[in-house]
Amino acid sequence: MASAAGNTERVESRPTAGLRGASWDPSLVPDGLNTRVFPVPTADGAQIVGYLHARGGERNVVMIMHPRELLVTHYLVPHLVAAGYACWVQGPRTVGNDLRLEHEVALLDVAAGVSQLRALDFDKVVLLGNSGGAPLFAFYNQQALLEPAQRLRNTPGGRPVGLASAAMPAPDGFVFIAPHAGQGALLMNSIDPSVCDESDPFRIDPELDPFNEENGFRPRPASSSYPAAFVQRYRAAQHLRVEKIDALAKALLAERQAARARAKSGQGGREDVMQGAFNAIFQVWRTDADLRAFDLTLDPSSRRWGTVWGSDPVASNLGAVGFGRVCTPESWLSTWSGLSSNASFERCGASIEQPVLMLYYTGDNTVFPSDADAIHAAIAAADKTRLDIKGNHHGHVLDAGDALPQGIAGTAVTTWLQERFGR
Repeated sequence: MASAAGNTERVESRPTAGLRGASWDPSLVPDGLNTRVFPVPTADGAQIVGYLHARGGERNVVMIMHPRELLVTHYLVPHLVAAGYACWVQGPRTVGNDLRLEHEVALLDVAAGVSQLRALDFDKVVLLGNSGGAPLFAFYNQQALLEPAQRLRNTPGGRPVGLASAAMPAPDGFVFIAPHAGQGALLMNSIDPSVCDESDPFRIDPELDPFNEENGFRPRPASSSYPAAFVQRYRAAQHLRVEKIDALAKALLAERQAARARAKSGQGGREDVMQGAFNAIFQVWRTDADLRAFDLTLDPSSRRWGTVWGSDPVASNLGAVGFGRVCTPESWLSTWSGLSSNASFERCGASIEQPVLMLYYTGDNTVFPSDADAIHAAIAAADKTRLDIKGNHHGHVLDAGDALPQGIAGTAVTTWLQERFGR
């Protein structure tokens, strides 16, 4: 690996009680691991950050990135470094921020990270997408393999994006961990269609309420039992609600563009100037209501009752934190709309011809068995391997005494990398 500017920091191994989420176990951090912090400029002038975990001398590197999360201490980092691979964790420009996340722009962040790794002279660059990082990387690959002039010129909201002028090196392979089909596809299945008024989360249609016992809901720990006819109506209504929010987002953008046009022509007044500069922000309530999370007979698996946000559906469906809770028209259309977003395996999986390892956690209550089957089928690669591991979305055990799924995943990933790329 060639040298390059970056700050060096020794990562200390300290015991951590009750470690949750997707963070590493500090006791597994190998001796000699150092983290170098790189400021990385993107093609559109943004400044993002990359974290290179390595012991020195590695020839191949694995890049981890999520469009909305900073995964510096991802649980697979110690496994990768101990096995002889460098690990680059890319920081997105939109950490924890649904307001500004447009996946087409996020591709420039991915491109900057891959370009930096090519400049560091690694032999092979493998992209590891965990959860929402997986469809982001699938989207990146689709655009990277196109001729520059064929790449997308605008986001679904109409914002110009300079993919044609950006260096977008293609990766050598992919690892997908607990991948979902895309944030828009995910929300299409989990959005609560009982909402009658987007400005009033309490005005709902009881006949579509997923938490109405007359519709088949049963509180934890009992499994709900939704009739097939209700499930069919529910799915159709989810589609309709996303259509309505798409229409709202597009109307807000059209109003702004019309005001800008009037102001630019000289025929508008001060109000048009202000309206043309105004960027609407809206809330999307009740977005954690996939029926499969409460009715364990639908798409059956080893999952527990509840969602990735927990076992209190009232809190997760109506609380301040949730999928797509606060959006701009642009971020909704690019990221959370299952109708308008470009970042999905359905749209991008056919571009993936590099070797792929896909790990699916069988107790995942965000990605269900039929979702995993569809993702795997969408990937075009002839060399694709799928491994199912008993665990939840973050690789934690489902039952006491089980082997830690994160460790099983670490062994599977490093073995696969050695077989495909050596060290």
